[in-house]
Amino acid sequence: MLTEDQKAAYARDGFVGGLTAFDRDEAAAWRARVESLERNNADGAGGHDLAQFFRVNGQLVIPMLAEIARTPRVLDMVSDVLGPDLLVWSVELFIKEPGTSSVVSWHQDLTYWGMGETDEEVTAWIALSDVSIQAGCMRFIPGSHAGHIVDHRDTFGEDNLLSRGQEIDGVDEDAAVHSPLAPGQMSFHHGRCFHASGPNRSADRRIGVAIRYVTPEVKQSVEGRDYAMLVRGRDSSRGWINVAGPTRLFDPQDLALYDEVRSHQAKTLAAGAMGKVGMYATQEGTA
Repeated sequence: MLTEDQKAAYARDGFVGGLTAFDRDEAAAWRARVESLERNNADGAGGHDLAQFFRVNGQLVIPMLAEIARTPRVLDMVSDVLGPDLLVWSVELFIKEPGTSSVVSWHQDLTYWGMGETDEEVTAWIALSDVSIQAGCMRFIPGSHAGHIVDHRDTFGEDNLLSRGQEIDGVDEDAAVHSPLAPGQMSFHHGRCFHASGPNRSADRRIGVAIRYVTPEVKQSVEGRDYAMLVRGRDSSRGWINVAGPTRLFDPQDLALYDEVRSHQAKTLAAGAMGKVGMYATQEGTA
């Protein structure tokens, strides 16, 4: 469970770090499974490459990612923020190779999700490697979640890990707070909190799992009901299309559902983009 100080920090700053999701041995075991998946499934499946599954809704086709999102220790802490009824909207892997220039620009998560400015969402970001300042850990602007969603500029930057390279202009870097994480540690951040991360200048891979939790009360405001995986409690609001999670790795039925979900979400997540948001392309190439 979160301590009172951790709850207060999240409410005040819009983020809190240093939480323990796994011990170091557990984190190493998860990392080994991720890297085994990379070696054994380098070509992807169902017309998608592996990188797309890692970055978009991997919990629908990769049992390991759904399993991480269902970890009771993690759910206990998320429940301290969002309450007893929890759904997973997305699970993503953010991997920066050592000595590379990949970055995540300053942004707010909720900007293009179609959920409005809800407070009923939190991202749990779990480190599976040493995510130090040198490795490109996240940094946050404390208190920025207390405002509204601000304008973002699409850059489609080659080294930007975001789908559109979206960026907030004019962020005060001097106000930023770094949130380094040891393997197995976790941070929470609010969907309106300004955050970014720099390049990996370390000698090791920087591997993190981002899990987007929502409550049943969150509504997908643009395209009607969205898809989510119920992981604790109940969805009495019935505002989501509930999915059970994958039956086995890249099962054909799960891959078909993946394409259905991506086609639906692309209408919202790529809305207004001046360039093609390839990360949200379906098997047929719709962006």
